[in-house]
Amino acid sequence: MDKEKLWEYYSKHRGGFNGAVIGFILALFVLFMGFIKTLFIAICVLLGYYIGKRFSEDKNFLKNLLDKVLPPGTYR
Repeated sequence: MDKEKLWEYYSKHRGGFNGAVIGFILALFVLFMGFIKTLFIAICVLLGYYIGKRFSEDKNFLKNLLDKVLPPGTYR
């Protein structure tokens, strides 16, 4: 198979292909590390994604979040 045919196949079946790759990687994590450790990693990744996305949208998000969690003015 050449690259053009492979890219065309991927373009048509992108969702299924990406889902299969993610499922395979998740299965490897569960097999080698266990369910609880894999769940912890997934939660940390999702939390990091959420904070990073919110920070890129609103530059004051991190300061506002720290004001809610810590006493105001603690981190300055």
